[in-house]
Amino acid sequence: MSVTDPIADMLAILKTGIMAHKQTVIAKRSRLSESILEILKKEGFIANHKTIDDKRQGLIKVYLKYEKDNSPALTDLKRISKSGRKVYIKSKEIKSVYGGIGIALISTPEGVMTDREAKEKNLGGEILCHVW
Repeated sequence: MSVTDPIADMLAILKTGIMAHKQTVIAKRSRLSESILEILKKEGFIANHKTIDDKRQGLIKVYLKYEKDNSPALTDLKRISKSGRKVYIKSKEIKSVYGGIGIALISTPEGVMTDREAKEKNLGGEILCHVW
């Protein structure tokens, strides 16, 4: 079965995994999804991720992160730019997500980065998703 939006698919897998209090989830591998997961790990939303070779495209095993009171570190995700409607933003128009609690992931000419990094480097691009 082909997936038209692999990023939205990965975000949905993460969201349902958190809702079901799973420790790990498995998503299809791509360079963009690896970049997104690396940022989520760096920002403290997931514990870790690891690639799995399946003799095809590959898979990514994502280790979800929970706080001491068993609440998820990743509360919610929202896909902003979709297949049918791409959303672009200039560096001067970048706003914080939920008053700085969350982050926006932006695909810039220098790669995927958070809204804070893009603003510091004065780069705009496609807003992939909001995470909080």
